[in-house]
Order: sequence, then structure tokens, then C-alpha cells
Amino acid sequence: MNNMKKNRLTKSLLGITLSVSLFASVNLIAAPQSAHAASAASITAVSTSMAGKANSVISTGKQYLGVRYKFGAQKGNTSSFDCSSFTQYVYGKNGINLPRSSKQQSQVGTFVPRNQLQPGDLVFFYSPIHHVGIYLGNGKVLHTYGKPGVTISDMNSGWWSKNYKTARRVIH
Repeated sequence: MNNMKKNRLTKSLLGITLSVSLFASVNLIAAPQSAHAASAASITAVSTSMAGKANSVISTGKQYLGVRYKFGAQKGNTSSFDCSSFTQYVYGKNGINLPRSSKQQSQVGTFVPRNQLQPGDLVFFYSPIHHVGIYLGNGKVLHTYGKPGVTISDMNSGWWSKNYKTARRVIH
């Protein structure tokens, strides 16, 4: 009888040990997948957040379509803009502080190759740089100059295409 109790105890311990080992193995295998899923979810959340911020910047900018152009327009003035006061104001309304001039703005954020532009990127023209606009996607730029004031132009053709210089991403 003593031998029988010993046998049952051994079998019980063996069963418990196997169960614990199996449980630990499953957790070790599943953990990397959970971490991967979490990092993929965070990347998606960041991308969505960036797209949301870009849409907000663009929406804010479009509210000023037709507002007249005035070189040297004062910061914060919404009755007229020059190109860099326009971008400074629009991004500022969305929590992104930009310096005042287009040349200074061309030095903030991160460089973006022309073939990787995304809506909300700043695009710059001339050499040396003295014009800036907001990339809308599909080759369109929201900016202000001359007679049309705040307007949308096609930067993939004509004058704007020939005078494109660089781009910066300030929405992260």
C-alpha cells in the first residue's frame, strides 16, 4: 500500500510538472507574437495620428482660400498672408510651431524626397529658397502668392515643377 501511494504521488507530480512545462512553453511561443501585434498596432496608431494631423492642417489652410497675398504680412494676421506667414499660421493652429521665413522653415523637420511626399509636408521652391506651400497629395500644393492669394496649384507641371527645390516633413 505504501508503494501504491508513492506511485500515485509520482504520477501526480509528473502530471503537474508536464502541465507547468506545457503552459510555460505556450506562453514563450505566444509572447513574441503579442509583442509584434502590439508594435504593429502602435505603428498603425502613429500613422493614423499623422494622417489626422495632416488632414487638420490642410482643412485649416483651405479655410483661407482666396485670402489676399501681401509680402511681409504680419504674423497672426488672417486678412492677408505671404507664403511663410500662411504656413506658420496654419501649422501653428494645429500645434506645430514653425519659424517665420520660408528659408528657416526649409531647415526644420526631416528631408522628404519628392517621390515620397505625403499630404501635410512642406514644399519649397526657388533657389535660394523663398517660397513655401503645403503639399495636398496628387501633385497639388496649397500656398499663397500674387494675384490669386491663397490658392491650390499643380506642382507637377509648368513653373511650379521647374522651380521645385525640396520638401520637409514636420508632422511626426
